[in-house]
Amino acid sequence: MQPFPIYNFSAGPAVLPESVLRTAQNEMLDYNGTGISVMTMSHRGDAFASILHHAEQDLRQLMNIPNNYKVLFLQGGASAQFSQIVLNFAHGFECVDAVVSGNWSEIAYKQMAKLTQTHIHLAADGKRDFQYKNVPPVASWDIHRDAAFVHFVINETVHGLQYRDVPQWSADLPPLICDMSSEILSRQVNVADFGVIYAGAQKNIGPAGATVVIIREDLLERCSSHVPDVWNYQSHVQRQGMYNTPATYPIYMAGLVFRWLQAQGGVESIQKINELKAKKLYDAIDQSGGFYQNDIYPDARSQMNVVFRTQDIELDEKFIQESVLNGLQLLRGYKAVGGMRASIYNAMPMAGVDALIEFMQDFQKRYG
Repeated sequence: MQPFPIYNFSAGPAVLPESVLRTAQNEMLDYNGTGISVMTMSHRGDAFASILHHAEQDLRQLMNIPNNYKVLFLQGGASAQFSQIVLNFAHGFECVDAVVSGNWSEIAYKQMAKLTQTHIHLAADGKRDFQYKNVPPVASWDIHRDAAFVHFVINETVHGLQYRDVPQWSADLPPLICDMSSEILSRQVNVADFGVIYAGAQKNIGPAGATVVIIREDLLERCSSHVPDVWNYQSHVQRQGMYNTPATYPIYMAGLVFRWLQAQGGVESIQKINELKAKKLYDAIDQSGGFYQNDIYPDARSQMNVVFRTQDIELDEKFIQESVLNGLQLLRGYKAVGGMRASIYNAMPMAGVDALIEFMQDFQKRYG
């Protein structure tokens, strides 16, 4: 037995609710009286069809997804969507607008640019203008009104940045496509402001393997028949998400997480908890007298991924090593950034944040 609880601060694959893991454990060998595991059941059978249906319906309820939006559970992670959105939605358009605000939107921009038949226009550059310490304000985006769409990442896990004010879109602008991987279901958003929302499951939904894609129906008309079916959103919609074998077990796990979130009071309730967790942790950093530092503009600080460091690289390493011994796992920052990163997604309990703050204060007393 561990002398203390273990808290997983990984940015992804990330923490899952304990009750969800226990349900999965109990159902591992026999799902709902079928006598078989979800891992081995046919995706064409009635049992999995029910799992998929209820997962979609629960997600629709949690996010208040309008009826004119389709929901898919695809594979390939959010990274596959960087190219898939261009293949499906940019045909016949001269350009795509891309906002770069951090590591993942920069990667998305570079990947989209490989599809050379469509010009990828840099609508905002957070690296050039803010050195990834702030997000480019929505009002500053250089949008081409005849662009195929505008792509952005709402929360940057690596640099700890977030668009705290969710863009409110209008019908006279190109569709807004958002990578919402690391904050989906953490706060309320108006789905109708977006043409497409996509999110890898492994941060705030479930285990790695499934990618949620929410698409406004009218955009499906753009999907060219020249796009291979496995990459064609229309093909997946026409086959009710069954063009190829879906990621059955990750979808099952996502469904359990959706039910867990409903039991917590839904997105509105979890948002209040997330705001409090983030405030506590940022207050601990800001009130450390400079021992801990976070140099992100306050209005752009992520409520999901809190980055911080001491003033010494060797002390950062000592912090990481000692934190593990105290049950605080996977706090090492992204390799290109360094320092520490605490990912405090929906499933991270308040007790985990409190334990981290307690360790931070003790560490400062010993080394400050």
